[in-house]
Amino acid sequence: MAVVVVTDSSASLPTELTDELAIAVVPLHVLVGDRTVREGIDPIDIDYAADSVTTSAASPGELREVYERALERSGGDGVVAVHISRQLSGTWEAGRQAVRDMDASDKVLLVDSLGAGLATGLPTLAAARRAHAGSVLDTVFEAAVAAATRARTFVLVNRTEQLRRGGRLSTAASFFGSELVTKPLLQIVEGRLELREKVRTRSKAYTRLVAAAVDAAGAEGAAVAVQHLGAPEAAETISGQLRDLSPGIGELIVAEFGPALAVHLGVGAIGVVVVPGGCA
Repeated sequence: MAVVVVTDSSASLPTELTDELAIAVVPLHVLVGDRTVREGIDPIDIDYAADSVTTSAASPGELREVYERALERSGGDGVVAVHISRQLSGTWEAGRQAVRDMDASDKVLLVDSLGAGLATGLPTLAAARRAHAGSVLDTVFEAAVAAATRARTFVLVNRTEQLRRGGRLSTAASFFGSELVTKPLLQIVEGRLELREKVRTRSKAYTRLVAAAVDAAGAEGAAVAVQHLGAPEAAETISGQLRDLSPGIGELIVAEFGPALAVHLGVGAIGVVVVPGGCA
């Protein structure tokens, strides 16, 4: 058989890729009033600015069920589970509890992606491609860890209030002052979302976002992902600029943020993930 790769729905991977590489996806939860909705499974109609909307991690029981099915499907070859940063969600910790409760825990290896969105998705792809090629469990695990370690993530949001309210942004960002006259450019550092810089206008913020991504990509080639929430034209423009300014990009994915991340980022958010060296 072959090693099976698992991730969670925050990874935002296009369905065609998860289907092609047989990646198992565990849904995170969006809490809308008194309803709990499974991302990617249940229909979701959300006012992303509402205080009553929040998110929660997958439970140990849900994760264990998926891990056990994946292990059975692998024929005993093993499972690599790549999850959203433990600094941003309780999913990785729930996964660790699920593994502890399993009889074959040595066959299920967890990876903290140190990121979110396609910063989780690209390391998942790196692992799944190794698994698809027939690599052994340790090699698949190491591919995910290496891609997660190399990844650089930059996020532009209109306001940081939703991130601060949900506890996803370092309190160091409180020195922003009025966000009505600035556009916060954030980055993920060691799994934490932190301020990179503040920019006066949206157009200048896009320029700084692209410059940061090009610098991270370097000259040796990279895999790149652009994500957005309700800003497809901006995402396409940024993708084109990245192609022009960094011709070594070997893979570029454009996708929308899923609801579990969108709740915290707000409409208009744009993110760029760069994995130098790619995810082959």
